[in-house]
Amino acid sequence: MLSAGVLARAAYETAKICVPTIVDGLLGRVDARVCDQRLDSWSRQLLRAARVTVETQGREHLVGSESFVVMSNHQSHFDIPVVFQALGIPVRMVAKRELFKIPIMGLAMRYSGFVEVDRARHTKAMRSLNAARERLLADQTSVWIAPEGTRSLDGSLGKFKRGGFNLAIDAGLRILPVCVDGTLRVHRAKDNRVHKDQTVRVVIRPPIDAPSYGRGRAEELVRAVRESIIFGLRQSGVDPDSLNRPDAEAAKEA
Repeated sequence: MLSAGVLARAAYETAKICVPTIVDGLLGRVDARVCDQRLDSWSRQLLRAARVTVETQGREHLVGSESFVVMSNHQSHFDIPVVFQALGIPVRMVAKRELFKIPIMGLAMRYSGFVEVDRARHTKAMRSLNAARERLLADQTSVWIAPEGTRSLDGSLGKFKRGGFNLAIDAGLRILPVCVDGTLRVHRAKDNRVHKDQTVRVVIRPPIDAPSYGRGRAEELVRAVRESIIFGLRQSGVDPDSLNRPDAEAAKEA
């Protein structure tokens, strides 16, 4: 099992924000800014429970109230509270369909504006992303996507999926590359332990103008974002030879 204290605190903090969000949703009074405050409190308390220190570089790239499609590498479930705290802006995640099936939490995620994507059905996934585009533009909220689609087992980068890039192009939004290093040491996929007292480094890279690429140059856009994330990871001290191992990428694609 996960460290008992961290697990109990995570359950408590999650229920603390999910229950009132569901009540608000059922009464038709969901307020995006109230959800922002709840998510900020939730993520801060989870990191406090695990005694995780977050060091952030590049917040100068967060320009006013601009909405972005945020893209980051994905090492751990702890990426979620880390990115919320590092960015400090209104943001919602694109999350796999399975998470929305979790009682209470799934319904709260839906009411608060998280985006459900069925990774097994491409057409349905694209419809979900298109719906997210409308909410983004209406609420001045950024959307966060892990383009690898799953957590890395060893810190290497998997192949990037195209859906989030098309969303950015079609919505006329810039992509904000974000690099996360250290959450793998806190908790990794297929490991039930939480390792406390870790430092996580987040590097926010300069935004990339996705609409200027257009659909015809989408592969160039994918490469540009990937290279930016790799550059940020190198800045934080990650061994560059460990980032693009073909065997790891092939395993994820399979």
